[in-house]
Amino acid sequence: MDGGSGLNLIYAETLDTMGIDRSRLRPSKAPFHGVVPGKQATPLGQIDLPVTFGTPSNYRKEVLTFEVVGFRGTYHAILGRPCYAKFMAIPNYTYLKLKLPGPNGVITVGTTFQKAYECDVECCEYAAAITVTSDMAVQLAEVIEDLPDAKQSGTSFEPTEGIKEVPLNPGCSNGGVVRISAALSPK
Repeated sequence: MDGGSGLNLIYAETLDTMGIDRSRLRPSKAPFHGVVPGKQATPLGQIDLPVTFGTPSNYRKEVLTFEVVGFRGTYHAILGRPCYAKFMAIPNYTYLKLKLPGPNGVITVGTTFQKAYECDVECCEYAAAITVTSDMAVQLAEVIEDLPDAKQSGTSFEPTEGIKEVPLNPGCSNGGVVRISAALSPK
C-alpha cells in the first residue's frame, strides 16, 4: 500500500496470472506520472475488482477501481489513497501495519521488516535499471544524430571555408599537401 499514490494500480501481468481477461478493461481517462521514474505512463485501461482484508471470521470486502498498466513492476498491485478511503484504513509505517474497521473488531494487516527491506531493495534496483536503460536510449539517440550522412564517402574530404594547404615536404614540388584550418593559431 502506498499512501502517497492517488491511484490504485494493477499490472497487466498480475491480471494475466489471475486469469482475468483484458477484454474487461474500460478505457482510461489520462496518463499519470511518478510510477516509472522520470516518465509518463499511460494505462491500458481501468477495471473494477473486489479486494478483501481480514480473516474468515472478521473481514471487509470492497470493490476498487484499478488503473491497469502494461509495464513490469516489483509488486502485484499498488493500493493508494482511494483504497485507504474506501476501507477507512489507517497505516502505521513505523510498525508496518495497516488497520481498518471490520464487522467484528479491528482488522490488522502487517508484514515483517525483512520483507519490507527486500521489497525496497528490489524496487530500487528496478528503478535504477529503468533509469540506466532510459539514459542509454538518450545517448544512443544522440550518437545516431551525430553520425555522418551515409551518402558521403568515408574517404572523401570536402574542404570548407578557411582551409589552408601546407606541403608535407617543402623541398619537393610534387609532394602531398595537408589541409588545415586557416583559423588555427601559429602555435
